[in-house]
Amino acid sequence: MQTIERASMVLSALSEGPSGGARLSDVADAVGLGKTTVSRLLKALIDVGYVDMDPEARHYRLGYQLFNLGNAARRFHIIDLARPGLARQAARTGDTVFLSLRDGDQALCVDRQTGDFPIRTLTLSVGDRRPLGVGAGALALLAFEPEAEITRILEANRDARQGFDAYGDDALRAMIDQARAKGFSFNDGRIVSAMNAVGVPVFDRGGRVVAALSIAAIRERMAPPRLEELIALLKAEASELGQLLDDLRDRTAEVRP
Repeated sequence: MQTIERASMVLSALSEGPSGGARLSDVADAVGLGKTTVSRLLKALIDVGYVDMDPEARHYRLGYQLFNLGNAARRFHIIDLARPGLARQAARTGDTVFLSLRDGDQALCVDRQTGDFPIRTLTLSVGDRRPLGVGAGALALLAFEPEAEITRILEANRDARQGFDAYGDDALRAMIDQARAKGFSFNDGRIVSAMNAVGVPVFDRGGRVVAALSIAAIRERMAPPRLEELIALLKAEASELGQLLDDLRDRTAEVRP
């Protein structure tokens, strides 16, 4: 129990520290333990992927395995909160609406609602994964991450993008820049030539991307001015979902002992 409690203190200290990571001495001071003890705890947490260390700067930060666990824990809450909005927009637009979450360096489709337009664009099923950046939802998840994280992901998933010819490094970087400038992502037939899709990020109150909403339709249904209407609908829905998630987090915090 003592080891678990101390490991929890170390993780909390890293979560509250600078985004670039913290030195061993800083972590030890924050948790009130000796550097030898904290070093041993950090090594064990690195071994299971909960902490990463920059070998040059000797800075420690939270690892991606911990990020994945957090995503898995909140995934069910997000799906439940988002589903009424997805169904509402599918009924309103007649098109297919997707909810995507980040899972490591991939985008995971966790929900899909279809409208009543006769030609359906079912390019993603629930449970499908794509490299971050490939597709409108996956691009919305990637484009609004911090710049250093974007650069890392582009390098890390280069091989995974080999099967997507339109998503080379230069092309994807240009799409990221455009998405950041406009506030939404756009897939103009880069996966299925006759299908377009638009995506928007869902932010929490801290400005972190927690999910992405996207709509896919045949190319003719994504032309202006309808495209602008779809973007407005998605942004409003994303804002509402972000607020619901923040409210849930606040209620959860209130009942903690």
